[in-house]
Amino acid sequence: MKKLVVTSVLGLLPFILLAQAGHIMQGIGATNMSMGGAATAQPIDINGALQWNPAAISAFDKKILSVNAGLFFSSPELSSTVPTTDGPFSGVTKDDRGVSVMPALAMVWGKKDSKHTFGASAFGISGFGVTFPESNTNAINMPQSVGGFGRIQSDYQLMQVGFTYAYKVSSQFAIGLAPTFNYSSLKLAPNPLASPSQTLGYPVSNKATALGFGAQLGIFYNSGKGIKLGASYKTAQKFGSFNFKNTYLDGSSAPNVKFEMDYPAIASVGIGYSKNKIDAALDYRWVNYKNTTGFKAKGWTNTASVAGFGWENISIISAGLQYKGVNKFPIRVGYTYSSNPIKSELAFFSTPATAIIKNGLQLGCGYEFNSKFTLNATYHHGTSSGSTSGPLLNPMMITASSPYGAIPNSNVSYKMTTDLVMIGVNYCF
Repeated sequence: MKKLVVTSVLGLLPFILLAQAGHIMQGIGATNMSMGGAATAQPIDINGALQWNPAAISAFDKKILSVNAGLFFSSPELSSTVPTTDGPFSGVTKDDRGVSVMPALAMVWGKKDSKHTFGASAFGISGFGVTFPESNTNAINMPQSVGGFGRIQSDYQLMQVGFTYAYKVSSQFAIGLAPTFNYSSLKLAPNPLASPSQTLGYPVSNKATALGFGAQLGIFYNSGKGIKLGASYKTAQKFGSFNFKNTYLDGSSAPNVKFEMDYPAIASVGIGYSKNKIDAALDYRWVNYKNTTGFKAKGWTNTASVAGFGWENISIISAGLQYKGVNKFPIRVGYTYSSNPIKSELAFFSTPATAIIKNGLQLGCGYEFNSKFTLNATYHHGTSSGSTSGPLLNPMMITASSPYGAIPNSNVSYKMTTDLVMIGVNYCF
């Protein structure tokens, strides 16, 4: 059984966090998050406009500063079943990582009757990790000495800085452009991006960093009669390589490895409607994982490390409603749906892709202390709505009919829920 555990979990670790890095943050800041992330055609606040449609900042005619911070809680579960001579061996491990901080800082320089609007932003657009403790009841988390991975830990951060310009072609139509600059860091322990040693197992990596860049284009139309339309395209954010320095568990040096992972291109279209006390928004996004470096590769290398996990493109639907019938106290509700990029036959390579949230519900509100100062708050709850699962894979069992080496009667699955509490402050100069 121990030998079977070794071969069946081979190549697991690289995607524990990378799957989470691939997860697209559904909203930025308390207001945009409470609207389900919908903002391409309904710029209720500057954070949503800067993130999803640079042309939409043309709707603001003041100098506005926004500072937001949230506490993110997640509850991933990792399960596995392996066949043994004594029957199936199954177990579950729960994450004990704790709380992550989600920051957002933005500013827009607008002026009444001006055709030009400028913006700057620094957003944490992705930043998750997992910590699955060592276990004697779940094959994947059994100690490396008996064929598992032991304690699995990952940590990833992606900060994006953007500089935005919007130009009003007319009183109703605007275009926008935003070059973007990115910083990311990644740590994996253990790290099978390096080929495993038959005697020392998988090494532990240091925290590696990479810089990236990209751009976003957008158009925005306000009919002046309630209907608003918007569209934007954010290019893939191209990154340099993570350069990992690796060390085996006994303290000896392991071969260093490089890994390149870009952030996928995103196309968004939206419609908004504002009338009296109501603001409504609906967005559709298409995320191009399939052609993104770090996501399009799949399967094994010749040295039994993992080449990639073969994610598919996904669709995201965001919807939000704001009610302004209570004086100085807007109330917001939002919903977000995301399809799953992971095929069942490749689910093992994304174990555990804990950031795959199918349904997200949000509730938020604001309080306008005066014409300059507003406080916003939101609560989010997300769920994967069931497990992503598939067979355990072993490169030694690859055949013409089983190109990834599926192990008969085996299974790996993962699911999670998420909760977020976020507070934001807007100040109009």
